[in-house]
Amino acid sequence: MIISRTPFRISFAGGGSDLPSFYHRTTGAVLSTSIDKYMYIAIHPFFDQKKIQLKYSKTELVDCIDDIHHPIFREVLKMYQLRGVDLNSIADIPSGTGLGSSSAFTVGLLNAVRAYLGKASSGEKLGQLACDVEIRKLGSPIGKQDQYAAACGGLNFISFYGDETVNVEKIIMDPCKKKELEENLLMVFVGGEHSANAILKSQSAAISDVRKFETQKEMVQLAYQLRSSLENNQLDDFGRILHEGWLMKKSLTSGISTGVVDEMYDRGIRAGALGGKLLGAGGAGFILFYCPKERQDAFRTRMNEMNEMSFHFDDFGSKIIYVGDKFSD
Repeated sequence: MIISRTPFRISFAGGGSDLPSFYHRTTGAVLSTSIDKYMYIAIHPFFDQKKIQLKYSKTELVDCIDDIHHPIFREVLKMYQLRGVDLNSIADIPSGTGLGSSSAFTVGLLNAVRAYLGKASSGEKLGQLACDVEIRKLGSPIGKQDQYAAACGGLNFISFYGDETVNVEKIIMDPCKKKELEENLLMVFVGGEHSANAILKSQSAAISDVRKFETQKEMVQLAYQLRSSLENNQLDDFGRILHEGWLMKKSLTSGISTGVVDEMYDRGIRAGALGGKLLGAGGAGFILFYCPKERQDAFRTRMNEMNEMSFHFDDFGSKIIYVGDKFSD
């Protein structure tokens, strides 16, 4: 058996500029980090070498790759013409909550399958392959940030270019300041699930509007501002930048926010947070608040019914965490 572990991500600034409708016109940029919530993929030989067994929220047992219903499983196994395997997935957090779970699944599956076949995989390679599966082969109207965030891991500034290349740069911070940043971030679950594809398709179409394209360019500039602040170990503007980016993002298209999300966000600001944003494409999931540690007791008292999820930064990206005896000889 081989098991891969792939982190989910939180995006701070620049989201939406990883869509081709934007970066084909000008360079996109996102600042994000992976966190210690994971997608696990296990692969081992199936006793019937003529069949394929898949276990996720459903169970599939098929004779032919083309008979697989799950599109990502189907495309990855088709890429490598792999049969006679049993594949299982399990995640720390449900899908549709704004943490990039779909791309973490794709990256983790590719990592596990390639390791099973004895192929080495860099983070950049896994990110590239995952984008190929999700965007080119399956036609999902999504961007590229989630795949590279999950594959490479860590706190990164990710750039997207018109020639389809992607550049991942590590943000280097003083360890104490990075720890302070981590401690000042709070995640609150709003509830529900969203359809990222539908929201991103609408957002991509909106970029054709001149005014909204300019708004997206301003969001990219916020990512550059945030990068500069972090590299200079300055956290004073972090909340403000999150807040400005969230207001800009909401203006791009309907469906990004809801009445419930707006109410929860406003409550968080009144409770002491300096800024925040809904994670992911929008509509549901988790709100990320920036709330300095000295304000957090009051914040939690005023937000007494909130569903908070603790987390830490992840620095390693997708990795193989278990290799059984059969594969370690």
